[in-house]
Amino acid sequence: MKLTFYGGAKSVTGANYLLEEGDLKILIDCGLFQGSKYAEELNYTNFSYDPSTIDYLLVTHSHIDHVGRIPKLYRDGFRGVLMATRATLDLIAVALPDNMELIKEEAKRDSHEPLFKTDDLNNVLTLGRGVDYGEVIRVGEGVEIKFMEAGHILGSAVIEIVYATQEGSKKIYFSGDLGNPPTPLLNLPYEPKDADYMVIESAYGSRIHEDRAERKQILIDTIEETIKRGGTLMIPSFAIERTQELLYELNNLVNENKISPVPVFVDSPLAVSITAVYRKYLDYFNQSTKYIIDSGDDIFNFPGLVLTRTTSESKKINDIVGPKIIIAGSGMSVGGRILHHEYRYLPDPNSTVLIIGYQVEGSPGRRILDGEKTIKIFGETVPINCHVKAIGGYSAHADQATLFKWVSGSAGKLKKVFVVQGEEEAADVLAQKITSELSTEAIVPGITDSFDLI
Repeated sequence: MKLTFYGGAKSVTGANYLLEEGDLKILIDCGLFQGSKYAEELNYTNFSYDPSTIDYLLVTHSHIDHVGRIPKLYRDGFRGVLMATRATLDLIAVALPDNMELIKEEAKRDSHEPLFKTDDLNNVLTLGRGVDYGEVIRVGEGVEIKFMEAGHILGSAVIEIVYATQEGSKKIYFSGDLGNPPTPLLNLPYEPKDADYMVIESAYGSRIHEDRAERKQILIDTIEETIKRGGTLMIPSFAIERTQELLYELNNLVNENKISPVPVFVDSPLAVSITAVYRKYLDYFNQSTKYIIDSGDDIFNFPGLVLTRTTSESKKINDIVGPKIIIAGSGMSVGGRILHHEYRYLPDPNSTVLIIGYQVEGSPGRRILDGEKTIKIFGETVPINCHVKAIGGYSAHADQATLFKWVSGSAGKLKKVFVVQGEEEAADVLAQKITSELSTEAIVPGITDSFDLI
Protein backbone atom coordinates (compact mmCIF):
# COMPACT_ATOMS: atom_id res chain seq x y z
CA MET A 1 0.00 0.00 0.00
CA LYS A 2 1.32 3.44 -0.95
CA LEU A 3 0.04 6.70 0.55
CA THR A 4 0.50 10.06 -1.22
CA PHE A 5 -0.51 13.50 0.05
CA TYR A 6 -2.09 15.80 -2.51
CA GLY A 7 -3.69 18.30 -0.13
CA GLY A 8 -4.01 19.08 3.56
CA ALA A 9 -0.22 18.87 3.80
CA LYS A 10 1.25 21.74 5.86
CA SER A 11 -2.15 23.36 5.31
CA VAL A 12 -5.48 23.24 7.14
CA THR A 13 -7.50 23.00 3.93
CA GLY A 14 -7.61 21.00 0.68
CA ALA A 15 -7.64 17.51 2.25
CA ASN A 16 -6.79 14.96 -0.46
CA TYR A 17 -4.98 11.65 0.13
CA LEU A 18 -4.44 8.75 -2.26
CA LEU A 19 -3.97 5.11 -1.28
CA GLU A 20 -2.77 2.69 -3.96
CA GLU A 21 -2.39 -1.07 -3.84
CA GLY A 22 -1.83 -2.68 -7.23
CA ASP A 23 -4.62 -1.48 -9.51
CA LEU A 24 -6.82 -0.42 -6.57
CA LYS A 25 -6.91 3.35 -6.00
CA ILE A 26 -8.72 4.84 -3.01
CA LEU A 27 -8.97 8.60 -2.55
CA ILE A 28 -9.76 10.05 0.87
CA ASP A 29 -11.45 13.47 0.69
CA CYS A 30 -11.20 16.03 -2.10
CA GLY A 31 -11.52 19.45 -0.51
CA LEU A 32 -11.14 23.07 -1.47
CA PHE A 33 -8.03 25.04 -0.59
CA GLN A 34 -9.14 28.14 1.33
CA GLY A 35 -7.85 31.24 3.05
CA SER A 36 -5.88 33.25 0.49
CA LYS A 37 -5.76 34.15 -3.17
CA TYR A 38 -2.95 31.63 -3.63
CA ALA A 39 -5.10 28.92 -2.03
CA GLU A 40 -8.00 29.74 -4.35
CA GLU A 41 -5.71 29.44 -7.37
CA LEU A 42 -4.57 25.97 -6.22
CA ASN A 43 -8.14 24.74 -6.71
CA TYR A 44 -7.88 25.35 -10.44
CA THR A 45 -4.67 23.38 -10.99
CA ASN A 46 -4.90 19.92 -12.52
CA PHE A 47 -5.00 16.94 -10.19
CA SER A 48 -1.60 15.24 -9.93
CA TYR A 49 -3.27 11.88 -10.59
CA ASP A 50 -5.75 10.70 -13.20
CA PRO A 51 -9.26 11.03 -11.66
CA SER A 52 -10.60 8.42 -14.10
CA THR A 53 -8.44 5.77 -12.40
CA ILE A 54 -9.90 6.33 -8.91
CA ASP A 55 -12.04 3.39 -7.82
CA TYR A 56 -13.36 4.80 -4.53
CA LEU A 57 -13.61 8.27 -3.04
CA LEU A 58 -14.11 8.05 0.73
CA VAL A 59 -15.40 11.22 2.39
CA THR A 60 -14.79 11.82 6.10
CA HIS A 61 -17.34 14.64 6.38
CA SER A 62 -19.14 17.39 4.48
CA HIS A 63 -17.09 20.51 5.19
CA ILE A 64 -16.00 22.28 2.02
CA ASP A 65 -12.29 21.85 2.72
CA HIS A 66 -12.95 18.09 2.47
CA VAL A 67 -15.55 17.92 -0.33
CA GLY A 68 -15.35 21.16 -2.32
CA ARG A 69 -13.44 19.79 -5.33
CA ILE A 70 -15.47 16.59 -5.73
CA PRO A 71 -17.47 17.96 -8.70
CA LYS A 72 -14.17 19.02 -10.32
CA LEU A 73 -12.93 15.47 -9.81
CA TYR A 74 -15.99 14.27 -11.73
CA ARG A 75 -15.45 16.86 -14.44
CA ASP A 76 -11.92 15.54 -14.89
CA GLY A 77 -13.00 11.90 -15.25
CA PHE A 78 -13.91 10.31 -11.88
CA ARG A 79 -16.63 7.67 -12.25
CA GLY A 80 -15.91 5.47 -9.24
CA VAL A 81 -17.93 5.10 -6.02
CA LEU A 82 -18.44 8.13 -3.75
CA MET A 83 -18.70 6.62 -0.28
CA ALA A 84 -19.73 8.39 2.94
CA THR A 85 -22.25 8.11 5.76
CA ARG A 86 -25.86 8.72 4.78
CA ALA A 87 -25.95 12.01 6.68
CA THR A 88 -22.76 13.21 5.00
CA LEU A 89 -24.18 12.53 1.54
CA ASP A 90 -27.33 14.49 2.40
CA LEU A 91 -25.29 17.39 3.76
CA ILE A 92 -23.09 17.42 0.63
CA ALA A 93 -26.23 17.59 -1.51
CA VAL A 94 -27.27 20.74 0.38
CA ALA A 95 -23.87 22.40 0.90
CA LEU A 96 -22.26 21.99 -2.53
CA PRO A 97 -25.01 23.77 -4.51
CA ASP A 98 -24.57 26.73 -2.14
CA ASN A 99 -20.82 26.58 -2.71
CA MET A 100 -21.51 26.48 -6.45
CA GLU A 101 -22.94 30.01 -6.24
CA LEU A 102 -19.80 31.30 -4.50
CA ILE A 103 -17.66 29.62 -7.16
CA LYS A 104 -19.66 31.29 -9.93
CA GLU A 105 -19.22 34.69 -8.27
CA GLU A 106 -15.48 34.10 -7.87
CA ALA A 107 -15.13 33.02 -11.52
CA LYS A 108 -17.00 36.10 -12.72
CA ARG A 109 -14.88 38.38 -10.55
CA ASP A 110 -11.62 36.86 -11.78
CA SER A 111 -12.75 36.41 -15.40
CA HIS A 112 -12.25 32.65 -15.69
CA GLU A 113 -14.39 29.56 -16.04
CA PRO A 114 -16.01 28.18 -12.85
CA LEU A 115 -14.20 25.37 -11.06
CA PHE A 116 -17.03 23.04 -12.08
CA LYS A 117 -20.51 23.24 -13.53
CA THR A 118 -23.94 22.34 -12.21
CA ASP A 119 -24.02 19.13 -14.26
CA ASP A 120 -20.74 17.98 -12.67
CA LEU A 121 -22.25 18.53 -9.23
CA ASN A 122 -25.51 16.76 -10.02
CA ASN A 123 -23.82 13.83 -11.75
CA VAL A 124 -21.23 13.13 -9.07
CA LEU A 125 -23.96 12.88 -6.45
CA THR A 126 -25.45 9.94 -8.40
CA LEU A 127 -22.26 8.01 -7.61
CA GLY A 128 -22.92 8.20 -3.88
CA ARG A 129 -23.22 5.15 -1.64
CA GLY A 130 -24.38 5.77 1.91
CA VAL A 131 -22.88 3.59 4.64
CA ASP A 132 -23.60 3.06 8.33
CA TYR A 133 -21.13 3.46 11.17
CA GLY A 134 -19.32 0.17 11.79
CA GLU A 135 -20.39 -1.40 8.49
CA VAL A 136 -17.61 -3.49 6.90
CA ILE A 137 -17.11 -2.77 3.20
CA ARG A 138 -14.83 -4.98 1.12
CA VAL A 139 -13.33 -3.10 -1.81
CA GLY A 140 -10.54 -5.36 -3.04
CA GLU A 141 -8.45 -8.43 -2.37
CA GLY A 142 -7.80 -8.24 1.37
CA VAL A 143 -8.92 -4.59 1.69
CA GLU A 144 -11.75 -3.62 4.05
CA ILE A 145 -13.13 -0.20 5.03
CA LYS A 146 -15.12 0.95 8.04
CA PHE A 147 -16.55 4.37 8.92
CA MET A 148 -16.54 5.13 12.65
CA GLU A 149 -17.90 8.15 14.51
CA ALA A 150 -15.64 11.22 14.60
CA GLY A 151 -17.88 13.51 16.70
CA HIS A 152 -16.96 16.53 14.54
CA ILE A 153 -20.17 17.30 12.65
CA LEU A 154 -23.28 15.31 11.76
CA GLY A 155 -22.21 12.19 9.85
CA SER A 156 -18.48 12.80 10.28
CA ALA A 157 -16.29 9.72 10.30
CA VAL A 158 -12.94 8.28 11.21
CA ILE A 159 -12.05 5.93 8.36
CA GLU A 160 -10.39 2.58 9.11
CA ILE A 161 -8.75 0.70 6.24
CA VAL A 162 -7.45 -2.83 6.71
CA TYR A 163 -5.12 -4.25 4.05
CA ALA A 164 -3.01 -7.37 3.66
CA THR A 165 0.80 -7.47 3.71
CA GLN A 166 3.35 -10.28 3.75
CA GLU A 167 3.51 -9.87 7.53
CA GLY A 168 -0.26 -10.09 7.92
CA SER A 169 -3.03 -7.49 7.94
CA LYS A 170 -2.30 -3.84 8.77
CA LYS A 171 -4.57 -0.92 9.69
CA ILE A 172 -4.43 2.72 8.75
CA TYR A 173 -6.81 5.29 10.21
CA PHE A 174 -7.73 8.67 8.74
CA SER A 175 -9.01 10.97 11.46
CA GLY A 176 -10.75 13.40 9.12
CA ASP A 177 -11.54 16.20 11.54
CA LEU A 178 -11.92 14.94 15.09
CA GLY A 179 -14.58 16.44 17.33
CA ASN A 180 -14.06 18.51 20.44
CA PRO A 181 -15.64 16.26 23.08
CA PRO A 182 -17.99 16.25 24.73
CA THR A 183 -20.10 17.95 22.06
CA PRO A 184 -23.68 18.85 22.99
CA LEU A 185 -25.17 16.89 20.07
CA LEU A 186 -22.92 14.04 18.95
CA ASN A 187 -21.28 10.94 20.34
CA LEU A 188 -17.63 10.81 21.32
CA PRO A 189 -15.05 10.17 18.58
CA TYR A 190 -14.02 6.57 18.05
CA GLU A 191 -10.55 5.96 19.49
CA PRO A 192 -8.49 3.27 17.72
CA LYS A 193 -6.37 0.91 19.81
CA ASP A 194 -4.78 -1.09 17.01
CA ALA A 195 -3.46 1.33 14.37
CA ASP A 196 -0.29 0.61 12.43
CA TYR A 197 -0.50 3.98 10.71
CA MET A 198 -2.48 7.15 11.36
CA VAL A 199 -3.24 10.27 9.36
CA ILE A 200 -4.33 12.84 11.92
CA GLU A 201 -5.53 16.43 11.69
CA SER A 202 -3.73 19.19 13.63
CA ALA A 203 -5.76 22.40 13.30
CA TYR A 204 -5.36 22.92 17.05
CA GLY A 205 -2.21 20.83 17.39
CA SER A 206 -0.52 23.48 19.51
CA ARG A 207 -3.48 24.71 21.56
CA ILE A 208 -5.77 23.70 24.43
CA HIS A 209 -9.45 24.75 24.44
CA GLU A 210 -11.32 26.26 27.35
CA ASP A 211 -13.41 23.77 29.32
CA ARG A 212 -17.18 23.63 28.76
CA ALA A 213 -18.12 25.68 31.82
CA GLU A 214 -15.66 28.43 30.91
CA ARG A 215 -16.86 28.40 27.31
CA LYS A 216 -20.49 28.80 28.40
CA GLN A 217 -19.64 31.65 30.76
CA ILE A 218 -17.70 33.54 28.07
CA LEU A 219 -20.75 33.24 25.79
CA ILE A 220 -23.09 34.51 28.51
CA ASP A 221 -20.77 37.41 29.42
CA THR A 222 -20.28 38.39 25.79
CA ILE A 223 -24.03 38.43 25.14
CA GLU A 224 -24.86 40.38 28.30
CA GLU A 225 -22.06 42.95 27.84
CA THR A 226 -23.15 43.62 24.25
CA ILE A 227 -26.81 43.93 25.30
CA LYS A 228 -25.89 46.44 28.04
CA ARG A 229 -24.06 48.57 25.47
CA GLY A 230 -27.08 48.39 23.18
CA GLY A 231 -24.96 46.87 20.43
CA THR A 232 -25.22 44.01 17.97
CA LEU A 233 -23.49 40.69 18.55
CA MET A 234 -22.26 39.25 15.24
CA ILE A 235 -21.29 35.59 15.17
CA PRO A 236 -19.70 34.40 11.91
CA SER A 237 -20.66 30.76 11.92
CA PHE A 238 -20.18 27.71 9.74
CA ALA A 239 -23.55 26.53 8.48
CA ILE A 240 -22.80 22.91 9.37
CA GLU A 241 -22.57 22.03 13.08
CA ARG A 242 -21.42 25.35 14.55
CA THR A 243 -24.78 26.98 13.91
CA GLN A 244 -26.73 23.95 15.17
CA GLU A 245 -24.56 23.62 18.28
CA LEU A 246 -24.88 27.33 18.98
CA LEU A 247 -28.68 27.15 18.66
CA TYR A 248 -28.67 24.22 21.08
CA GLU A 249 -26.62 26.26 23.56
CA LEU A 250 -28.76 29.37 23.18
CA ASN A 251 -31.91 27.27 23.60
CA ASN A 252 -30.59 26.07 26.96
CA LEU A 253 -29.56 29.57 28.06
CA VAL A 254 -33.02 30.95 27.20
CA ASN A 255 -34.78 28.06 28.99
CA GLU A 256 -32.59 28.62 32.07
CA ASN A 257 -33.05 32.43 31.97
CA LYS A 258 -29.27 32.85 31.81
CA ILE A 259 -29.43 35.60 29.15
CA SER A 260 -31.67 38.63 28.67
CA PRO A 261 -34.43 38.31 26.05
CA VAL A 262 -33.10 39.58 22.73
CA PRO A 263 -33.87 38.84 19.07
CA VAL A 264 -31.64 36.11 17.61
CA PHE A 265 -31.36 35.92 13.83
CA VAL A 266 -29.95 32.99 11.90
CA ASP A 267 -29.29 34.87 8.67
CA SER A 268 -28.18 31.99 6.48
CA PRO A 269 -30.38 30.07 4.03
CA LEU A 270 -27.78 27.30 4.01
CA ALA A 271 -27.77 27.02 7.80
CA VAL A 272 -31.57 26.80 7.80
CA SER A 273 -31.44 24.00 5.20
CA ILE A 274 -28.65 22.21 7.07
CA THR A 275 -30.65 22.35 10.31
CA ALA A 276 -33.49 20.57 8.46
CA VAL A 277 -31.05 17.76 7.62
CA TYR A 278 -30.08 17.57 11.30
CA ARG A 279 -33.74 17.04 12.20
CA LYS A 280 -33.78 14.09 9.78
CA TYR A 281 -30.91 12.28 11.52
CA LEU A 282 -31.80 12.42 15.20
CA ASP A 283 -30.54 8.83 15.52
CA TYR A 284 -26.99 10.21 15.07
CA PHE A 285 -27.30 12.32 18.24
CA ASN A 286 -25.93 11.33 21.63
CA GLN A 287 -28.18 9.91 24.31
CA SER A 288 -28.52 13.09 26.40
CA THR A 289 -29.68 15.07 23.34
CA LYS A 290 -32.20 12.34 22.49
CA TYR A 291 -33.59 12.59 26.04
CA ILE A 292 -34.10 16.34 25.63
CA ILE A 293 -35.82 15.85 22.28
CA ASP A 294 -38.00 13.07 23.69
CA SER A 295 -39.10 15.46 26.45
CA GLY A 296 -40.67 17.66 23.79
CA ASP A 297 -38.03 20.41 23.63
CA ASP A 298 -37.24 21.62 20.12
CA ILE A 299 -33.49 22.08 20.51
CA PHE A 300 -33.25 24.26 17.40
CA ASN A 301 -36.05 26.67 18.31
CA PHE A 302 -36.74 29.06 21.18
CA PRO A 303 -38.55 32.39 21.84
CA GLY A 304 -36.95 35.27 19.93
CA LEU A 305 -35.34 33.10 17.25
CA VAL A 306 -35.89 34.19 13.64
CA LEU A 307 -34.66 32.18 10.64
CA THR A 308 -34.18 34.29 7.51
CA ARG A 309 -34.00 32.80 4.04
CA THR A 310 -34.68 35.62 1.60
CA THR A 311 -32.59 38.73 0.91
CA SER A 312 -35.49 40.97 1.90
CA GLU A 313 -35.81 39.18 5.26
CA SER A 314 -32.06 39.65 5.78
CA LYS A 315 -32.24 43.39 5.07
CA LYS A 316 -35.09 43.81 7.57
CA ILE A 317 -32.72 42.79 10.38
CA ASN A 318 -31.23 46.28 10.10
CA ASP A 319 -34.64 47.75 10.97
CA ILE A 320 -34.60 46.10 14.41
CA VAL A 321 -33.64 48.83 16.88
CA GLY A 322 -31.68 47.91 19.99
CA PRO A 323 -29.46 44.94 20.85
CA LYS A 324 -29.68 41.76 18.82
CA ILE A 325 -27.68 38.64 17.94
CA ILE A 326 -26.92 37.81 14.32
CA ILE A 327 -25.57 34.37 13.38
CA ALA A 328 -24.55 34.26 9.72
CA GLY A 329 -22.13 32.62 7.33
CA SER A 330 -19.50 32.33 6.30
CA GLY A 331 -17.59 31.15 9.33
CA MET A 332 -14.34 32.83 8.26
CA SER A 333 -16.00 35.95 6.83
CA VAL A 334 -14.84 35.12 3.31
CA GLY A 335 -18.34 35.63 1.87
CA GLY A 336 -22.01 35.27 2.66
CA ARG A 337 -24.39 37.50 4.59
CA ILE A 338 -22.07 38.05 7.55
CA LEU A 339 -20.15 40.53 5.36
CA HIS A 340 -23.19 42.83 5.13
CA HIS A 341 -23.52 42.83 8.92
CA GLU A 342 -19.80 43.32 9.48
CA TYR A 343 -19.83 46.21 7.01
CA ARG A 344 -22.54 47.84 9.12
CA TYR A 345 -21.46 46.96 12.67
CA LEU A 346 -17.66 46.50 12.74
CA PRO A 347 -17.24 50.29 13.03
CA ASP A 348 -19.66 50.40 16.01
CA PRO A 349 -17.82 50.47 19.38
CA ASN A 350 -20.95 49.17 21.12
CA SER A 351 -21.11 46.01 19.00
CA THR A 352 -19.15 42.76 19.20
CA VAL A 353 -17.92 40.15 16.75
CA LEU A 354 -17.57 36.73 18.38
CA ILE A 355 -15.27 34.21 16.70
CA ILE A 356 -16.29 30.63 17.49
CA GLY A 357 -14.62 28.60 14.71
CA TYR A 358 -11.20 28.03 13.23
CA GLN A 359 -9.92 30.92 11.11
CA VAL A 360 -7.51 29.95 8.35
CA GLU A 361 -4.40 32.08 8.00
CA GLY A 362 -5.04 34.87 5.49
CA SER A 363 -8.84 34.79 5.85
CA PRO A 364 -10.75 37.98 6.80
CA GLY A 365 -11.88 36.31 10.01
CA ARG A 366 -8.26 35.61 10.97
CA ARG A 367 -7.32 39.24 10.32
CA ILE A 368 -10.14 40.43 12.57
CA LEU A 369 -9.10 37.93 15.25
CA ASP A 370 -5.46 39.03 15.00
CA GLY A 371 -6.43 42.60 15.86
CA GLU A 372 -6.17 44.43 12.55
CA LYS A 373 -7.78 47.87 12.71
CA THR A 374 -9.34 47.89 9.24
CA ILE A 375 -10.56 45.33 6.72
CA LYS A 376 -11.73 45.44 3.12
CA ILE A 377 -15.42 44.60 2.57
CA PHE A 378 -17.07 45.08 -0.82
CA GLY A 379 -13.98 46.93 -1.97
CA GLU A 380 -14.19 49.51 0.82
CA THR A 381 -11.97 49.96 3.87
CA VAL A 382 -14.04 49.34 7.00
CA PRO A 383 -12.69 50.36 10.44
CA ILE A 384 -12.88 47.73 13.20
CA ASN A 385 -14.00 49.63 16.29
CA CYS A 386 -16.21 46.95 17.77
CA HIS A 387 -15.20 44.48 20.47
CA VAL A 388 -13.58 41.27 19.23
CA LYS A 389 -14.04 38.11 21.29
CA ALA A 390 -13.13 34.49 20.65
CA ILE A 391 -14.14 31.16 22.17
CA GLY A 392 -11.85 28.34 21.10
CA GLY A 393 -13.97 25.80 22.93
CA TYR A 394 -16.75 26.21 20.36
CA SER A 395 -14.49 24.87 17.67
CA ALA A 396 -15.57 21.52 16.24
CA HIS A 397 -11.90 20.53 16.18
CA ALA A 398 -10.14 18.55 18.87
CA ASP A 399 -7.40 20.40 20.74
CA GLN A 400 -3.86 19.14 21.31
CA ALA A 401 -4.76 17.07 24.38
CA THR A 402 -7.59 15.25 22.56
CA LEU A 403 -5.50 14.68 19.43
CA PHE A 404 -2.63 13.26 21.46
CA LYS A 405 -5.00 10.99 23.41
CA TRP A 406 -6.44 9.70 20.11
CA VAL A 407 -2.98 8.75 18.87
CA SER A 408 -1.71 7.35 22.17
CA GLY A 409 -4.38 4.63 22.23
CA SER A 410 -2.33 2.73 19.63
CA ALA A 411 1.07 3.44 21.20
CA GLY A 412 3.38 0.46 20.99
CA LYS A 413 1.83 -0.80 17.74
CA LEU A 414 2.10 2.38 15.70
CA LYS A 415 4.73 2.44 12.98
CA LYS A 416 4.17 5.98 11.78
CA VAL A 417 1.87 8.97 12.26
CA PHE A 418 1.26 11.53 9.50
CA VAL A 419 0.24 14.94 10.85
CA VAL A 420 -1.89 16.93 8.41
CA GLN A 421 -4.63 19.58 8.14
CA GLY A 422 -2.90 22.16 10.29
CA GLU A 423 -0.75 25.21 9.78
CA GLU A 424 2.85 24.09 9.67
CA GLU A 425 3.72 25.35 13.15
CA ALA A 426 0.74 23.59 14.78
CA ALA A 427 1.47 20.37 12.87
CA ASP A 428 5.14 20.47 13.88
CA VAL A 429 4.28 20.97 17.56
CA LEU A 430 1.92 17.98 17.59
CA ALA A 431 4.37 15.81 15.62
CA GLN A 432 7.18 16.61 18.06
CA LYS A 433 4.97 15.78 21.04
CA ILE A 434 3.99 12.42 19.53
CA THR A 435 7.60 11.57 18.67
CA SER A 436 9.06 12.53 22.02
CA GLU A 437 6.33 11.17 24.32
CA LEU A 438 5.24 8.05 22.43
CA SER A 439 8.57 7.14 20.80
CA THR A 440 6.68 6.90 17.51
CA GLU A 441 7.82 8.52 14.30
CA ALA A 442 5.52 11.43 13.44
CA ILE A 443 5.92 13.15 10.08
CA VAL A 444 4.51 16.40 8.72
CA PRO A 445 4.31 15.51 5.03
CA GLY A 446 4.53 17.96 2.16
CA ILE A 447 2.47 18.06 -1.02
CA THR A 448 3.10 14.98 -3.24
CA ASP A 449 5.15 13.21 -0.54
CA SER A 450 4.65 9.43 -0.79
CA PHE A 451 5.20 6.63 1.71
CA ASP A 452 5.08 2.84 1.49
CA LEU A 453 2.92 1.34 4.24
CA ILE A 454 4.55 -2.04 4.72
